[in-house]
Amino acid sequence: MSSSKKKSALGKGLSAILQSPDTDITSKDISGNYVVGAVANIPHKNIEANPFQPRDEFDEILLNELANSIKEQGIIQPLTVRKLGYEKYQLISGERRLKASKLAGLTEVPAYIRVANDEQMLEMALVENIQRANLNSIEIAISYQRLIEECNITPEQLGEKVGKNRTTVTNFLRLLKLPPEIQTAVRERKITMGQARPLVNINDLDIQLALLNEILEDKLSSREVEKRVKEINKPLQEEDNKEDVAKEKTPLPIRFSAIKEDLTTQLNTEVKLNRNKKGKGNIVITFKSDSDLERILNLLHK
Repeated sequence: MSSSKKKSALGKGLSAILQSPDTDITSKDISGNYVVGAVANIPHKNIEANPFQPRDEFDEILLNELANSIKEQGIIQPLTVRKLGYEKYQLISGERRLKASKLAGLTEVPAYIRVANDEQMLEMALVENIQRANLNSIEIAISYQRLIEECNITPEQLGEKVGKNRTTVTNFLRLLKLPPEIQTAVRERKITMGQARPLVNINDLDIQLALLNEILEDKLSSREVEKRVKEINKPLQEEDNKEDVAKEKTPLPIRFSAIKEDLTTQLNTEVKLNRNKKGKGNIVITFKSDSDLERILNLLHK
């Protein structure tokens, strides 16, 4: 991927912050002119942790490998910090490099100094970590969720920022619906995202956990897990279909049939209206795509 594509994948919000000279603390050269985007060497003691850091676990072996590399080559890519006050900075991105530099015995690190408010800093930190660090799938999902909730963006906008399509973003977010035991297994890399994702389609916690044990013990592949989930859900779906058929056998009063036909005409889509003898039931409105759903919702809100 070219560097231009990488920049566009970060989205307008982040790329504007990273590329604008207005967001840099500038220093003067020997002629008195300002140097935009200067890199300063900052002591460790003057850098405080990033409160928005999405990553809370670091592989010690990889951290030591990075520390050894820093001893030999130095820090090739500067960290990014924001200035809080006189000789006081807060880390925006590069926590792994900061930790490794301490292990390597460095007392100061090279860093870009930028101005960012909390929302910009959160966006920068999360996107930087998602793009460059070896996060596990749950950490990525949490980062996605925080970007959506705290930066008030849609999954589509998030996809543009991180260079992923909407389906990929949604698949990560769905992992957060899994119970803690399964999320922990993903975090600890005992199972992959591909193995965990089908478990979202099971509504029974005991069955989910039983299948988790089956994955661990029998080392089921992602495809095998999908097959097992379909086998588990098939009897449930057949039971639901039987209930649907039973409802359909209960004839609708004429006035309810008329309501069903009116809705079908007004919404220009298939509408099912089920009602039992006690007066309880449901209305099922069919939509063909996300845009079709939005069209129907707009009609309902009128």
